[in-house]
Amino acid sequence: MAWRPRCLSLLLLLAVVGQAASQFRICAYNLQEFNKMKASNYRVKNLLMRVLSRCHISVLQEVMDPDGSTMKSLLASLNSNSARYEDHQYQMVSSKPLGNSPNRMQQYVFIYRSRAANVTGQFQYQKAQTFIRAPFAVQFQSGKTAIKKFVLVAVNTQPEQTVQEIDRLHDVFQAVSSKFNNKNVMFLGNFHAGCAYMTRADKKRIRLFKDLNFSWLIGDKVDTTVAAETSCAYDRIVVYGKGLLKSVQPFSAKVFNVNKAFKLHRDMVRALSDHFPIEVMLKSSAHLLQALSHLTLIGISVIVCSCLPAL
Repeated sequence: MAWRPRCLSLLLLLAVVGQAASQFRICAYNLQEFNKMKASNYRVKNLLMRVLSRCHISVLQEVMDPDGSTMKSLLASLNSNSARYEDHQYQMVSSKPLGNSPNRMQQYVFIYRSRAANVTGQFQYQKAQTFIRAPFAVQFQSGKTAIKKFVLVAVNTQPEQTVQEIDRLHDVFQAVSSKFNNKNVMFLGNFHAGCAYMTRADKKRIRLFKDLNFSWLIGDKVDTTVAAETSCAYDRIVVYGKGLLKSVQPFSAKVFNVNKAFKLHRDMVRALSDHFPIEVMLKSSAHLLQALSHLTLIGISVIVCSCLPAL
């Protein structure tokens, strides 16, 4: 049978829909001192909401919101526009303000779709004098993912202490996995793991690289910066163990190039952050069932197309 253009279009559409249905997207975004003033810029706030609406869970860094009002307002705006964002509803959980300077305290904030996942615990790493902004861990449970419980750990290293802090993430893993009795742990955020802050020689003394149980899903040559004059793999995603790694969609870890995706000028994107978001997909709990349903739909479309008169 000669395939007609309309039939081919239908099959391609079904392929796209079937793939999208099985995706659970986890994102991390360094917001570069996101405070009340930055959030008051309508275009910046709207751009951030567009980015967040793509993700089932977003791990945000460099949020400067000591009283919580800025993020509450953002969350309210995100939920009030739920019809625009496919009727998803969002909740959030935040760390306490972290840092060693009263004027530059920052928080980690997790924003997540409440119908897709729920928080079953949180843990602030507190070992003295090991991090300027100690990692913050949240355990999620989801009926939509192949792996039911997993822990996400937000990271934002101090540039001058990058090598030492990345190495200490090995200790963080031990504490987090013991706290939740769960080794399905993923680190996400701004590691500053590139350019002048971390060299190839440095990697030889970092346990997170030497321990082969950890898989780095964003490579050393990936550019996670917005500026055209820089090319640095600062932002990373690292997972522990084969169980969580097998639950990751192959080759799904990547940078989300905001200006290209939304057709914006680079300066508009830089007004929000000098970093691009990074993301990774987890396999769906109904991955096989969806695949079979998808094949059924394709089979039906093939029959329908074969019965259509030639145009």
